[in-house]
Amino acid sequence: MTGTLSRPFVVDSAGERYLCFTYASVQSCMRVDDPYELVLAYTRKMMAFLLFLPKPRHVLMIGLGGGSLAKFCHRHLPQTRISVVEISADVIALRERFWIPPDDERFEIIHDDGAAYLARVPLNVDVILVDAFDESGVAPLLASPDFYRQASRSLTADGVLVVNLSGQKIRYAIHVQGLCDAFDGTVVLVPVQDDDNVLLFAFRRPPLEAPQMLHDRATELEEALGLDFHRLLQCLRMGPTLRQSTDCSR
Repeated sequence: MTGTLSRPFVVDSAGERYLCFTYASVQSCMRVDDPYELVLAYTRKMMAFLLFLPKPRHVLMIGLGGGSLAKFCHRHLPQTRISVVEISADVIALRERFWIPPDDERFEIIHDDGAAYLARVPLNVDVILVDAFDESGVAPLLASPDFYRQASRSLTADGVLVVNLSGQKIRYAIHVQGLCDAFDGTVVLVPVQDDDNVLLFAFRRPPLEAPQMLHDRATELEEALGLDFHRLLQCLRMGPTLRQSTDCSR
């Protein structure tokens, strides 16, 4: 998370556990009887990065929340190092309530501002997942061209950045423009109607995988992880593709 936040609190209801900043602002949802399931549709769609990088060496997440993505990657990507940057000590303090694993040699939660961390720490990661919010939606301190330029520099040559946008839609445009300016490859916009979110997939260079290879990989990932990767692939193919800054104003 980034920005000035209300103190987070936990709500249990009908077998589900929610992380909230206000009663109108749900940040994360976990099923108590299956804490590793990706309950919210946007979290499942963010995992579509595996279609292009099925065996990432290092995944960086900006924003912890209830740890849905962190837990899923920790459980299902055993060869992957996972680093999560979270600005709120109060959010981190709730990690045991959401079954987030303890730090170890391949999993760590870093108490820091995500933008400042990227600017300060030299990185070479395969994937960056940005899922950082305040009460009104996507964190405004990440809405900076410098942030997205630094994110691009922190990725490997074939790296992928996935950004989750939600909340006040007036905040979206600067993120879209920043991504288009920072990434020479392709930026794909994927709406998530179930959650009223928008995902942006940004590639340092256009993906080279052939359609049949992606289809076969989707089948393998579905069998391994239980997510509908064929549908995720279809969503990526149907999403508008933005390759130049002029496209981003549409």
